[in-house]
Amino acid sequence: MSTTATNRALASRAEPWSPAEFETRLRAAGTERYHDSHPFNLRMHSGDLSQDELRRWILNRFHYQRHIPVKDALITAKLDTPVLRRMWLRRIQDHDGQTDREGGIERWLRLGEAAGLDRETLLGADGVLPGVRLAVDGYVNFCRLRPPLEAVAASLTELAAPDLMRTRIEAFQRHYRWIEPQGLAYFRTRVSQGRRDSREALDLVLGWARSRDEQERAVAALRFKCDVLWSMLDAVDQAGRQEQR
Repeated sequence: MSTTATNRALASRAEPWSPAEFETRLRAAGTERYHDSHPFNLRMHSGDLSQDELRRWILNRFHYQRHIPVKDALITAKLDTPVLRRMWLRRIQDHDGQTDREGGIERWLRLGEAAGLDRETLLGADGVLPGVRLAVDGYVNFCRLRPPLEAVAASLTELAAPDLMRTRIEAFQRHYRWIEPQGLAYFRTRVSQGRRDSREALDLVLGWARSRDEQERAVAALRFKCDVLWSMLDAVDQAGRQEQR
């Protein structure tokens, strides 16, 4: 029997964690390898990125941003009540907007423009790195193939997002004044949205995961999402280092 199968067999016989312990483990999984501590993010927030490095990050991160409504549509299709579908549908509207020229994707395009990138470059995606494409595809396919519990649990990186957005706003205002201030609207909006979305998702995961096996699968899903975000930054950081050689 493989190690994974053995661990799952043991988990199926173990007592479930209490709701408080389960939440503690989820929050720990979401912070232990959250990408706020990635060397690239640390350099960003210290003001050590060049204009080219910051533009490369904006362009590659946009590839992730534009796929958020796609993965949320896949999750919405898995939900079995109108109440849950309406709740998750709002996430798609937050990013796509309800009309043209609004929503999170539009705000990210404006961030790119404020940093000197035109929309055609961002939307064309020619500069997206292979490692970023692979990470984003992996996350979208995870949400396509895994059950609702794990797909929703993976979104719980949002638990740490509001603090990261506040740090990022301060860093951009202090160190990257060449970026037009209106370009920071995406970060400002995600402070409140991230807090609301993470609370809703956390309540679902805490309610759905009743067995120890389900709880451990939820924690593993969150760790996987952290690895996705970390891998994206690895690709962006490595591309910059190769360019400097």
